[in-house]
Amino acid sequence: MNVYGMARAFHDQYGETVQAYAEAQLAPTRYTKILNLTLFSGFAEDPVFIEKMREIAKKYEKHEEPVILIGCGDGYAELISKHKEELSKTFICPYVDYDLLKSLNNKESFYKVADEHKLPHPLTTIVTKAMYEDHDEIKVPYDYPVALKPANSVEWLDIHFEGRKKAFTIHSDAEFKDIVGKIYDNGYTSDLILQDFIPGDDSNMRVLNAYVDKEHHVKMMCLGHPILEDPTPQAIGNYVAIVPEFNQDVYDLVQKFLEDIKFTGYANFDMKFDSRDNTFKFFEINLRMGRSSFFVTLNGYNLAKYVVEDYIENSLENEPTVYANKNKAQHKLWLGVPVKVFRKYAADNEASHYAEDLIKQDRVGTTVFYDKDRSFKRWLLLTYMFHNYVKRFDTYFEANKGRDFK
Repeated sequence: MNVYGMARAFHDQYGETVQAYAEAQLAPTRYTKILNLTLFSGFAEDPVFIEKMREIAKKYEKHEEPVILIGCGDGYAELISKHKEELSKTFICPYVDYDLLKSLNNKESFYKVADEHKLPHPLTTIVTKAMYEDHDEIKVPYDYPVALKPANSVEWLDIHFEGRKKAFTIHSDAEFKDIVGKIYDNGYTSDLILQDFIPGDDSNMRVLNAYVDKEHHVKMMCLGHPILEDPTPQAIGNYVAIVPEFNQDVYDLVQKFLEDIKFTGYANFDMKFDSRDNTFKFFEINLRMGRSSFFVTLNGYNLAKYVVEDYIENSLENEPTVYANKNKAQHKLWLGVPVKVFRKYAADNEASHYAEDLIKQDRVGTTVFYDKDRSFKRWLLLTYMFHNYVKRFDTYFEANKGRDFK
């Protein structure tokens, strides 16, 4: 989804196709004219990744125009940063150095960085594999429900067991012990993040995408208000409906954080409003665009143009910071599900009423349905993909309602 969204942003801005490389292909990148996809078995990990990238680099080492390398998943972003020195000989790599990436990519160390820079986050306790193996009595210091998630999101991609989720909301000691056991018995080795659960449904979430230039100045921030999330266990936390929102206080907080840590490139934050103290609590930073980040481009802030203006045209440095979504007349609703699914399952609140107004005004869009990339095969496949959400929500929404979080 993210790959297609970025390819669409480049195509819409510059009219050109992009080259994409991956380990596997999913529906959003099938039957498309705006990207050329090459698949490599094992490409998502070293040594295959760097071996293949060396081969790709040879193709571009004498390329007339600069070539930008963008990772659209956590693993690829980490691999680019890890090999940044070598890859930068051929490609523009808009990424932080590997040491900073590791401190931000791991949720445990991210919270330490957040504390240093006064970025609010939920109350947090660390659970380790050693604690589990030593049969220590792991105390849960918060009232149930509590939140549990892996500190290492990249390692988590390779962990599989029945009931696996991106994050868990746990309601009892017995459930806590059962989940921790399953996680460590199935090969996960890193720490777990145990957190105070912030009350409220999906509509209390916010998502923010930012671009920070090569001089570590924030050049664009776009805040979104998710009003519905995917309830499917393997996809919990994936937003499927977002309306744009403006909040200067949040923008100021994030801008200071990113510039203080000398960030560069794309960043994506997930946060949730805590009504107990009227603050937004930050869950994580992703060192890439979010899966749903096409909502930024949809609302008039093309994600592709910032990196081009920064590294190719050298015109971004003197541009003022864009604090997106102030003008409601430009707002559009981003959907990752059919309208009828949104209408059936979105909570009855002010944000969903606003989304309904945008639907009635035909101010709505998706990542994957693109007028400049139409064919019968693509339309049929993606219509089927969207229709599948009807069954997924019917099956999982009530079972997971109120139990899961980002």
